[in-house]
Amino acid sequence: MSGKKTSPHVSPDGKGFLPGLSIDVVIFGFHQNHLKILLLKYKNTDLFALPGGFIREEENLNDAAKRTLHDRTGLKDIYLEQFYTFGNRDRQNKNTLRAIMQGNNLEPFADHWLLQRFVSVGYYALVDFTKVIPIPDALSDSCEWYELSDLPPLMLDHRQIVQKALETLRANLDRKLIGFNLLPETFTLTELQSLYETIMGQPLRRSSFQRKMLSLGILERVAKKFTGGAHKAPYLYRFVTEKQYL
Repeated sequence: MSGKKTSPHVSPDGKGFLPGLSIDVVIFGFHQNHLKILLLKYKNTDLFALPGGFIREEENLNDAAKRTLHDRTGLKDIYLEQFYTFGNRDRQNKNTLRAIMQGNNLEPFADHWLLQRFVSVGYYALVDFTKVIPIPDALSDSCEWYELSDLPPLMLDHRQIVQKALETLRANLDRKLIGFNLLPETFTLTELQSLYETIMGQPLRRSSFQRKMLSLGILERVAKKFTGGAHKAPYLYRFVTEKQYL
């Protein structure tokens, strides 16, 4: 399990959910040149965790991930991709999970389903930061954005999950048009470069970057951004391919 967030009213045997399987979602947003992720803080603890959930018995795995994402952000039809499965035997810490349960006035019976071993399917989501309404789950008292470069300590193996999601994000920057989901509908090449540099964690040469992006055939020039004299106004662009959803 990955510190799963479920209703306190779910029975101790987890009736209605698939046993031993859970979901963790790394939700990326981009704001003011910072890459951010959404984190939960459990009630009456100092424990921070990724948003997550369980799979209902009659539910498809991807549908469960989309439901979890909507429950935490209020958004639908956004980019979501399964990227890795986390199943190390030592990823569970029963003392941590007992603390979460006790913080929510739940009795941590020795055979409670939340204390059993869980394999977690990792997803990452790309959202428009300005449209998200962070919503805590039943076991948490906050759901907030944190800068990727300044995260609080995360429970269990959630830091590893974040790192793996970031590696996948970096590897797919061009192929999956990551910026299409993190930038507004129209943007300048400077704004696109800022996004790439933030994700990659290093500066890029302006001329080489712009030449590369324009050569990919994925950008359409739409208008000038009138912020000053016409001769100084940068062009606005938008992506010409369709968004990809699960």
